Amino acid sequence: MTRHFDYDLMVIGAGSGGVRAARKSAEFGARVAVVEEAALGGTCVNVGCIPKKLYVYASEYAAAWRESAGFGWQAESVSFDWSTLRDNKTKEIARLNAIYERLLEAPGVDIIEGHGTLAGPQEVTVGETRYHAEKILLATGTWPAMPEIPGIELALTSNEVFDLDRFPERLLIVGGGYIATEFASIFSGLGANVVQSYRGELFLRGFDHDIRQFLAEEMRKAGVDLRFNHHVTALQSQSSSVLAHLSDGNEPFDAVLYATGRKPNIAQLGLEQTGVTLTEAGYIKVDDAFQTAEPSIFALGDMTGGWELTPVAIGEAMAFAQTQFGGQAQTMDYHAIPTAVFSQPPIGTVGLTEEEAVAAGHQVTIFESTFRPLKHTVSGSEERTMMKLVVDAESDRVLGAHMVGADAGEICQGLGIALKMGATKADFDRTVGIHPTAAEEFVTMRAPRD
Repeated sequence: MTRHFDYDLMVIGAGSGGVRAARKSAEFGARVAVVEEAALGGTCVNVGCIPKKLYVYASEYAAAWRESAGFGWQAESVSFDWSTLRDNKTKEIARLNAIYERLLEAPGVDIIEGHGTLAGPQEVTVGETRYHAEKILLATGTWPAMPEIPGIELALTSNEVFDLDRFPERLLIVGGGYIATEFASIFSGLGANVVQSYRGELFLRGFDHDIRQFLAEEMRKAGVDLRFNHHVTALQSQSSSVLAHLSDGNEPFDAVLYATGRKPNIAQLGLEQTGVTLTEAGYIKVDDAFQTAEPSIFALGDMTGGWELTPVAIGEAMAFAQTQFGGQAQTMDYHAIPTAVFSQPPIGTVGLTEEEAVAAGHQVTIFESTFRPLKHTVSGSEERTMMKLVVDAESDRVLGAHMVGADAGEICQGLGIALKMGATKADFDRTVGIHPTAAEEFVTMRAPRD
């Protein structure tokens, strides 16, 4: 007897990857439903990329006001209103939620509100309702991970920090990844006194070492109190603040933000009712086609432990839909993926770091340039820019491009195309720069580092 399926595909999780997979699969003719218990758009739209970037923009205005005097602007004293930023952000997110809903409804995707739980290899329950689907895609992303220390319940995560009732004048941020680093710059730029505490020698592990060191210097110049080899042992509630017990003494803060990593969002997902297996790190284990150990169940995006980037999840979703319902097998190409850290100044990067290139066996030639941008020769700011190319000495191929400075993300997006195409240093050298720009430095670096 042939089983009746309510859907060809059920997607649990309406984040960037889940929405794209559902929409494209429906466009290919599949009967699709998406199950989501919170707002459409997932982490990126609601408590990640989008609100974060809006807050980055907001935080840049204070420096712009200060620097404008060198260009002749006579600015009166200015002030910042947290509630205006917060509430305007909320309105924009609501607008995006509505867009995501229309994107799903247009090709006929059913949106099922509630918590989706696996009841078997081809069964999903939402509340009291049971659905049967030929294929199930898990796309529930990750969730902030919190350490077990006394008073941790007093700390915020990145899920809550966008919507605080009051602006924190004194803020402790614990963590050394891109989330912690970005929020340190954001709140410092908005006027808070920020301490960023990290237990390691240097933050942003996995990025190029020179870039990490350079950014630390620039952030300290901008006023962020970076403390490395530093620990928080406990948090304690006071009348109007949180007392942090630190490795270098006790200090009161208006708020404490923990950004110490994320874990796959798989609690109460019902994996035990299936043959889905996990990696040693606790992520969903999948093959190149995003298939789990249970043949009818697939997973993609952050919950599989790869690149935790929205465009990667979207790319994986496109490959999944094309393979499963589009009649043409595709895999995701993870080579030379550009990314950015929206610190102040920001990082842009694509390809291998110097350390990764050496570890992979390349004999490398390094080209570096640090300089004060033209704008700041008049603005009075001491901010500097750094650019770095990692080149394979034998083939002359550019293995990695890295930058700290204004518009780093915008610049490295373009460089991502060049590296994807296998550009050599000679290709960079014969490219005419746009003058005067910072970006032209990438095509005018001629002398290798000693």
